[in-house]
Amino acid sequence: MKYGQFIAGEWLPAQAGGVWDLVNPATEDVVEQVPFGDVVDARIALNAAHEAFESWSHTNPYKRARFLETAAAMLRAKAEEFADVTTEESGKPHEQAKAEWLSCPNYFQWAAEEAKRIYGRSIPARSEGRRIDVFYRPVGVVGLITAWNFPVYNQARAISSALAAGCTVVSRPSEYTPRSAMLIASCFAEAGLPAGVLNLVNGEPEGIGQEFLNDPRCRKISFTGSTRVGKILMDGASRTVTRLALEMGGNAPVILFPDAGDATAVAQAGVTTKVRNAGQVCVAPQRFYVHEEMIDEFTSAAVTAAEQQVVGDGRDRSTTIGPLINSIQRERVERIVNESVDAGAKVLTGGERLDRKGYFFQPTVVADVAPGTPLHDEEVFGPVMPMIPFNSLAEVIEMANQTEYGLAAFVHTNDLNTAIRLSEELDYGMVAINDWAVATPEAPFGGVKQSGLGRESGMEGLYEYLEPRTRYIGGIQ
Repeated sequence: MKYGQFIAGEWLPAQAGGVWDLVNPATEDVVEQVPFGDVVDARIALNAAHEAFESWSHTNPYKRARFLETAAAMLRAKAEEFADVTTEESGKPHEQAKAEWLSCPNYFQWAAEEAKRIYGRSIPARSEGRRIDVFYRPVGVVGLITAWNFPVYNQARAISSALAAGCTVVSRPSEYTPRSAMLIASCFAEAGLPAGVLNLVNGEPEGIGQEFLNDPRCRKISFTGSTRVGKILMDGASRTVTRLALEMGGNAPVILFPDAGDATAVAQAGVTTKVRNAGQVCVAPQRFYVHEEMIDEFTSAAVTAAEQQVVGDGRDRSTTIGPLINSIQRERVERIVNESVDAGAKVLTGGERLDRKGYFFQPTVVADVAPGTPLHDEEVFGPVMPMIPFNSLAEVIEMANQTEYGLAAFVHTNDLNTAIRLSEELDYGMVAINDWAVATPEAPFGGVKQSGLGRESGMEGLYEYLEPRTRYIGGIQ
């Protein structure tokens, strides 16, 4: 595979000849030079997507589905090989990268099937001789901007729905993990997807984002990233009234009650979920609100589980925690921990970078974390587990909702009344009861408040790429 820009069915260098030094975050070594473009590349890709839209949008959904299914089969067959590439550029352990690649085909498969069920509806008219119905058309060209933390999943969930709906796509993956997106594009190219339906431009993020906003032919932008950048996109979308789907930050509360079962088992599962991808997960469990009756037992088990993790290069199969993506992210995690300690929090294990090459940070458990400190209020995006005791249901609901974010929340209880009340009163787009997974092709993914707008995946996600059209027919005898 020779990595490049994928535009109008061809693999190309950047128009201005720019390149990006791709760094392995576990070694800090340059592993590849990939094309790095700018607004010119984005403009050419938008032209290609616009030209392809007329034909693709009128392609029978069964035919569109076959391209998705063929690409899914290829991705599934190459998961082991592709995982090596993702591990090298993102740092995540190989098994986690492989799991991401194996989940990716599920999104294409599900969207392929759902494309055949984009139904309209007939509406009874108030007057005789009149008919009213609703049908759906794809929104148009979609600009896709994704983050580095899940370079396969973030691409797959948006591309699958967009192509299934009949949209064409210009994807701008993160410059830190572009090859994973290029591998997805390569499978669609091999599957025979018509030229211009899926395009990929690796390049300057701000300029390409502005090009998406300025071009009226780009009818939707799907974005995964920070709240700061999401707000910039919201401001710019007013210029052409561009539709937005924004998946931004998260600060997920985990609420644990004494009736949840074995505290040690829950703690072990909590640590495993917390440190997945070194904690760089938008829906990662972050603020652990533990009932005071079980907090000592739970904290002790969490410390033990954290100290059993193996930190290292993700290419080593024994590694359970890889590096953070870059030095900027590691310095941010250090700041959040240090400022919280200065405010009275207590590090029980970890809390420091590793003295070696690579952007590693120790798995960390912190006690006595109070609202108003960075570990409580900010999105950590690192392998840090803050512990906060609580006593009453009303108290923990108030603390859990005390954030600008509203993406995911987790509750562990075997009391049905407690589960129902929390699922309804927690101000989050997704609430998991006695479960740690909140992403699947068949269900909508997204948040409220400053965690974003719109949904990806599920029936709701597919309809985000469609426009309803209302048709009135009169004068029927």
